[in-house]
Amino acid sequence: MLFKQQAWLRQKLLVLGSLAVGSLLYLVARVGSLDRLQPICPIEGRFGARNQADFPLRALQFKRGLLHEFRKGNASKEQIRLHDLVQQLPKAIIIGVRKGGTRALLEMLNLHPAVVKASQEIHFFDNDENYAKGIEWYRKKMPFSYPQQITIEKSPAYFITEEVPERIYKMNSSIKLLIIVREPTTRAISDYTQVLEGKERKNKTYYKFEKLAIDPNTCEVNTKYKAVRTSIYTKHLERWLKYFPIEQFHIVDGDRLITEPLPELQLVEKFLNLPPRISQYNLYFNATRGFYCLRFNIIFNKCLAGSKGRIHPEVDPSVITKLRKFFHPFNQKFYQITGRTLNWP
Repeated sequence: MLFKQQAWLRQKLLVLGSLAVGSLLYLVARVGSLDRLQPICPIEGRFGARNQADFPLRALQFKRGLLHEFRKGNASKEQIRLHDLVQQLPKAIIIGVRKGGTRALLEMLNLHPAVVKASQEIHFFDNDENYAKGIEWYRKKMPFSYPQQITIEKSPAYFITEEVPERIYKMNSSIKLLIIVREPTTRAISDYTQVLEGKERKNKTYYKFEKLAIDPNTCEVNTKYKAVRTSIYTKHLERWLKYFPIEQFHIVDGDRLITEPLPELQLVEKFLNLPPRISQYNLYFNATRGFYCLRFNIIFNKCLAGSKGRIHPEVDPSVITKLRKFFHPFNQKFYQITGRTLNWP
């Protein structure tokens, strides 16, 4: 009899233990990553009204599933009202640079529970037709979010388009602006590679990079080539500084974001006045892909699209040397203006 009671008790304990483990795993999946299971603390910083500051970050993380459903268009007006959801104008914009890592930066910042990203490039400020539709059209292109969160969008063409700084200034003169840059010659080759791939998909021929980057008549760098012009960062930044002080810009090292993303993301968190929430747990190196992927929680991981990290064509070393020599004085001025020195040759 005693033996049967002991066996029954062991069975009950085993069932209760399984239920406890299952419940714990469920809670972790719902709340977010393990490193976020910590005492609830309010969002600090400029973003969000002060009377809303007691809204916990953990609750924001918990409700991300709801936001995902609303982004898919599955929400009624009543559900939106009940959950206090809004479509906010961005409080920060990744304005460039093309092929600098804008998509990677946006996706990585989206790991933070207080950040909501606009999934598509809106091209509001650089497209006259879109801009003519007005600011409410722009707002409606933003994702649903809670008032305590900040919305971020990215459109790399903003950085090099002449009309954009004034247009953004008219919307919000205190907005925060993120610029992610790579070593200028590498960025120009990456730019070329993307265009080349598009041409090849359409069975079209395209000039070699060397022929585009070097003027055949003068044998000097061809500044009329867009990929070269885009890499002269200081020329574009000077136009932005006519409207915004340098304190409203943050420079992200796109080369370092590839090899060592966490320190760069922590600098952005600080710039945006967000409490630190992105940790090494959220980033893991995928040896097959050759770059870091994202871990939102124990269930959901995400890697960037397969088009990221294209293999560059071989370029004549003398052309690379000529380009780096050309960019050098512009780089030095960029360091001086921004206060950030980057490890470029």
